[in-house]
Amino acid sequence: MPHSSPFDLSGDIAFVTGASAGLGRHFATVLAKAGARVVLCARRYERAAEAAAALPAGQAVALAGDVTDGASMQHAFRQAEAELGPVTLLINNAGIADDHTALDLPEDDWDRVIDTNLKGAWRLAQLCARHWVERGAPGNIVNIASILGFRVAGRSLPYAVSKAGLVQMTRALSLEWARHGIRVNAIAPGYIETDLNRDFFATAPGQALIKRIPQRRLGQPADLDGALLLLASSASAYMTGSVIAVDGGHLNSSL
Repeated sequence: MPHSSPFDLSGDIAFVTGASAGLGRHFATVLAKAGARVVLCARRYERAAEAAAALPAGQAVALAGDVTDGASMQHAFRQAEAELGPVTLLINNAGIADDHTALDLPEDDWDRVIDTNLKGAWRLAQLCARHWVERGAPGNIVNIASILGFRVAGRSLPYAVSKAGLVQMTRALSLEWARHGIRVNAIAPGYIETDLNRDFFATAPGQALIKRIPQRRLGQPADLDGALLLLASSASAYMTGSVIAVDGGHLNSSL
């Protein structure tokens, strides 16, 4: 049956990483409302299960999985397909940051951020793509990058490097996998208000940062919904290798 709208995700099965809280949980909810069945995958299984339980019965499952552990993700992917069916959409959202200066950054912290944000995203992209190619089925990947993949800020070295790598990985994979009917795009959010950063943005330094955003406000998770639904759906059928900034104009601000 044809979709009634190009943004209708009925029939899609979406695998969302880092889905226990914050943007990952929000993305899972948005995709479910658009008709997709959703796998909420996260290290914190209890919180992912809580989020899945808030969605309509039979439309979501929660699975434990660590994107830095290949065996863990292989198991989660197999379990997802056993419970919901073949995955058609990957939202590579899992990510962490570090607050050290470059001079003080421990090597283990560098590895932890790069392994989660960049290598973890590659691992899931390759895992999904291999299954799609073997089946002769199309697939869709949306990577969650950041405007720090294009600009820099203090005390964010491994995060900025990982997101810049994710932007280039999006472009490289899109080129290689287009012939297989696999699309790879990315969203680059600016500063989005979440439970993790709300207290900071209430401080004087946080308020000063907000004033440097051309729209003079933080983004809200819902501000990402349009880009997410565009890239996740057939509305973007002729898009691959694209990176959409959703940042209140921050990338265009003067240096």
